[in-house]
Amino acid sequence: MSRKPLAIGTLSHLIGYHLRRASGAFALDFHEAMAGTGMRQVLLGILAIVEANPGVNQGAVGTALGIKRANMVALINELVDAGLLARAVAPDDRRAFSLTLTSVGRERLTECTARIEAHEARMLDQFTNAERQTLIALLARIEARKP
Repeated sequence: MSRKPLAIGTLSHLIGYHLRRASGAFALDFHEAMAGTGMRQVLLGILAIVEANPGVNQGAVGTALGIKRANMVALINELVDAGLLARAVAPDDRRAFSLTLTSVGRERLTECTARIEAHEARMLDQFTNAERQTLIALLARIEARKP
């Protein structure tokens, strides 16, 4: 027996409600797409930033991703221990560490990026390319307002 969906009332016009629901759907599909890789969104974010900025200071990576310093240390340790990142004393600031991807890290990022692209294609298969770009632009405007 099929039931008629419940009306969601005032929630129907609340953007935050729809963002949370969409985020939950994306997160679940992302988790399934990454099965077997041992990778989480935050780790992939770090690898992507390091790939785009070889030798970057780990503090700058944390700032770019909104990760607190104390949490960043544990995340970097996890990636170094997994052989995905190399950490060295920064030549311009001996108190800081610079980061680079290892060859294994580059391969893992390439594999995971392909999985993410397939995941996003699945999730957004009803969107045109123009709509996807509009969605990214609109979300970026919301993100830019964070404190």
